[in-house]
Parts: sequence; C-alpha cells; structure tokens
Amino acid sequence: MTINARLLNKTFGSKKAVVDLSLTVGSGEIVGLLGANGAGKSTLIKMLTGTLTPDTGDAEVNGHSVVTDRLHAQTQIGYLPESAGGFGELHVLEFLRFVANAKGLFSLEAEKAIDRIVDALSLAEVLTTQLGQLSKGWRQRTWVAQTLLTDPPVLFLDEPTDGLDPIQKSSIRAFLMDMAVNKTILMSTHILEEAELMCKRVIIMDRGQILGSGPTVDFLSEKGRLEPKVKMLLSASEEKASLDG
Repeated sequence: MTINARLLNKTFGSKKAVVDLSLTVGSGEIVGLLGANGAGKSTLIKMLTGTLTPDTGDAEVNGHSVVTDRLHAQTQIGYLPESAGGFGELHVLEFLRFVANAKGLFSLEAEKAIDRIVDALSLAEVLTTQLGQLSKGWRQRTWVAQTLLTDPPVLFLDEPTDGLDPIQKSSIRAFLMDMAVNKTILMSTHILEEAELMCKRVIIMDRGQILGSGPTVDFLSEKGRLEPKVKMLLSASEEKASLDG
C-alpha cells in the first residue's frame, strides 16, 4: 500500500503549480501535506488521484500508474476533495448508494458497505436528510464516508476537518487515526496542530515544490510545535523567490 510520485509537473498558463515533485508514502501512516494556500497541495492530490493529468511525470498507487493505468489506480483510492460539495438535493442514503454504484457496488454488497460506514461514522440520524440541508460538520462527515465505501487501501484527504467545530474535528481525527493502521493516508491540512497530532511524517510545500519532508518529530520545536520550522522554511522560500524574480 504505497504512493510513489516521480517528477510531477503541472502548469496553468504561466503559473507553475507543481514543479519536478517526487514523493513516497508508505503503508500504515498518515503523512501531512503542509503549506500555505496556493502552495500546490490540491493540484498535487488531484494528480495523484488521477483527476488531473500531469504535464510530465507519473505516480503509482499500489503499483498502478495514474497516467497509463488510471482506472485500476482509482480502484485503490478513496478521495476527499477540498471543500467537497454538490448533490445537495440527494438524501444522505441516496448519495451513498449513488457513490457505491459508481464504484461498482450494487444490491446487497452496496447495502452492506453503506451499513458498515454509517455505523462507523454515526450517520444513521441524518440518512433521510438532504445534503444541502446538513450542517457543515454532517456534510463533511458524509463526504468522508463516501471515501470509505469500498474500504480502499489508500486515502487522499484534502483538508478533511476544514470548517468543523472542535468536537467534530476531534471525532474525525480519532476515526482517521484508528484507520491509519491498515491504510496509506496522504492528508493536506493548513492546521499545524492537526499535523502534530495525527501525522507520522510531514511534507512541506511552497510554490509547487517540496521544501522539507521527514518524520514529524524532526520538525518540532522544543515546545513540540511545527510552526517555527514551517515558518522558517516558508520564509526562506519567499526570500529565494524574491531574489530569483
């Protein structure tokens, strides 16, 4: 259960969103993808999930190329996009059935998968509520649920606790940490405290490139915080960009 990316590049017009980026994420760990807005985190995740084709480079999910073997790669993946939305007219149960069918689960197999994930994420009380009528917390929990219907070995989570209240964040974090024992999880977050709590390793991005990566403990200050080292790396990147530009 691994993610391997090699020299990924993506440009939008004149903007280089991801530049010669390579990384590896192994099994049984949550790796935090950190960086400011516009650093390239979401673009990277979209390429790794096969929803965006890189200009050059490739990535493999459990040995399947997201460029040349995209459909097989996507069978290994659960994907939570940033600010997930849409399908507001569907009830939660209808939405989960729709996603299950789209992922090849039907009839009894689909219902078993839905029952399993509804129980795991305590969604029973909102099954007949339209997604558009849910609070942000319940809607986010529903979208997390859809990533897990096929029990995929690899998860890509783009800001999974964005907009949740402290109790909801704590619940989702605990759930993901329990699952990480048997999965590979790459999770982007702008909440450094979340990375400190959840992630075995961190990857720090800016301007489409990796500034630093390694075990989370290697980036912690004496007080156990990521912020000083992350700020230092981002400031150095900003200074270099100013000199180059």
